[in-house]
Amino acid sequence: MDSTAPEFYENRTFDEIAIGDSAEITRVLGERDLHLFAAISGDIDPDGSAPLAGQISVPMVADGMWGGALVAAVLGTRLPGPGMVHLGQTLHFHQPVSPGDRLTVRVTVTAREAAGQRVTLACEGRNQSGAVVLDGEAEVRAPRQKMRVAVAAAPDVRLHRAGQRFGALVARAADLPPLPTAVIHPCDELSIAGAEQARAAGLIVPLWVGPRDKILAAAEAAGATLDPAEIVDAPHSHAAAEAAVALVREGRAGALMKGKLHTDEVMEAVLDRACGLRTERRISHVFALDTPGLDRLLFITDAAINIAPDLGVLRDIVQNALDLVMALGVRVPRVALLSAVETVSDRLPSTLLAAAICKMHDRGQITGGLVDGPLAFDNAISPAAVAAKGIVSAVAGRADILVVPNLESGNMIAKQLIHLGGAEAAGIALGARVPIMLTSRADSAAARLASAALARLHAAQARPV
Repeated sequence: MDSTAPEFYENRTFDEIAIGDSAEITRVLGERDLHLFAAISGDIDPDGSAPLAGQISVPMVADGMWGGALVAAVLGTRLPGPGMVHLGQTLHFHQPVSPGDRLTVRVTVTAREAAGQRVTLACEGRNQSGAVVLDGEAEVRAPRQKMRVAVAAAPDVRLHRAGQRFGALVARAADLPPLPTAVIHPCDELSIAGAEQARAAGLIVPLWVGPRDKILAAAEAAGATLDPAEIVDAPHSHAAAEAAVALVREGRAGALMKGKLHTDEVMEAVLDRACGLRTERRISHVFALDTPGLDRLLFITDAAINIAPDLGVLRDIVQNALDLVMALGVRVPRVALLSAVETVSDRLPSTLLAAAICKMHDRGQITGGLVDGPLAFDNAISPAAVAAKGIVSAVAGRADILVVPNLESGNMIAKQLIHLGGAEAAGIALGARVPIMLTSRADSAAARLASAALARLHAAQARPV
């Protein structure tokens, strides 16, 4: 950034410009500049090999295009400044400009022509060592009227690569041995393809549980060849759910993946008191959201299973989410218990539950991370909102986990982030003996892989409950 940048840009009219006049700006090429230039040019590394800070391809910077942009900047803001019309320029780039380089670009008037208010300027850019990085010539039409324009703040530009954070989870999970997974009633192409993608990524070893003929027909439609030894025949979806749960109880499977059947059928088999996978912990669902504009994954719970949790259920929901996020490598997850306000009120039961959960965490009844609430949604994720309201909290404005007061509010928050905010979503159910991947037909390939990665990483760190 230019530390001497003025509050206003004032132009020089054609009549004020003389041969020999000059102006310059100095910039250090930093991460913000990379983000801004990439957002405008679209020059983002296509294969994911560029470093995480910016994801900008090196050739874009090395060919001097950033220096050329600085030439246009000094012409448009200094000489002639606002109101000028850029007619053309010819620049020669002599050596690369790299992140961290300090570049000074100067333009000097070499000719002026009254007809058309044409002004010719010599252009030169030197780096911090004094070496000439670029030189050339620009021609502009200078303004006739005097102008003074306030300097606008640069926009907050962030780059987001869809699925990038999920890809990192998949890569980490792939370092572990694949998890034997019972895929329940995989009788459509999506169920087969999703599980096969997870197998190809090294995340799972699928056991296909359901009607053999339907599974083989779905596999043929999906272009997959299944090992008959991996198919566990079951006559219908309800029986498939029961058979998959039995595989877990027998030690043959370490996770469940939902295929083409209703979630209720899966959960009925899982929750069966005699033959299911119950533990002392209440089962809850966690959405993992990769949201543009946020520098981390955001987790929302529970938006799929528990309709209106009481204190005991809410405690388990919080602990399940903490266990998952810590298994993903976040050492101290920040948990925000959501309500409509950040103060405790007997008129809002959700605030009382939030306050009680915080005290349970203080007393060790919930372990891991940092927990605070009640917090409104904006106070949970927006540092600006926290500053405006003067909230003092280690969680507010930086939450990793959003705990919602009921299923409806959680479902709406998650769906809004997905459909209006462009978030990629994955999720699993926790609290049973093994993680459960509750995939849906709307899930993308990246989301299905991410759900498998969540299950694999959680299973690696799971402790008896």
